[in-house]
Amino acid sequence: MTSTSNPAPAADVSAMVAGRRADTARRRQRVVNAVNDTVANGQEITASGIARRAGVDRTFLYRHRDLLEQVHTAAAQPHHAPGVGPMVSRASLQTDLLAAQQRGARMAARVQQLQTRLSELLGEQAWRQSGLGAPDDIDQLKQQITHLEQHVVDVRLQLEERDQELLAARTANRELITQLNASRHTQ
Repeated sequence: MTSTSNPAPAADVSAMVAGRRADTARRRQRVVNAVNDTVANGQEITASGIARRAGVDRTFLYRHRDLLEQVHTAAAQPHHAPGVGPMVSRASLQTDLLAAQQRGARMAARVQQLQTRLSELLGEQAWRQSGLGAPDDIDQLKQQITHLEQHVVDVRLQLEERDQELLAARTANRELITQLNASRHTQ
């Protein structure tokens, strides 16, 4: 018994292709709407979140690079929540975090220096009280050295703080210029 199968008529194939294209177009539009709604609401934008909101699989975004690029572009932009002033960007937060980590490291180094100095002073005090202390002129020189070392550390800390302030100002200026340029291009 031989079986003959009738190939699907061309009209049926065309209808299936058209249906598939329409489905893809609807899903693409849902993704675009999800990105726009998320931006409008000032919510965090991630590929997973957009896919979930649009009711599509993440792989759909990765198969359509233009949609994925829209998601990444929207995620990189600072967003404004309705009724709230501008929010900080992710880059700004990362810069602030790095500055805080550096400040913490400097403070730890400063604490270590102060502990060492305290130990030295307590040792010198014990040495003097025992009557075996160094002559006064050497003590004065050591005090002057200590004072100058302290001054150098203070000046370095001031310089580092000013460098951080300058970096923060430059970052803010870059963001403002980017926003101004973006608003000029959209007008």
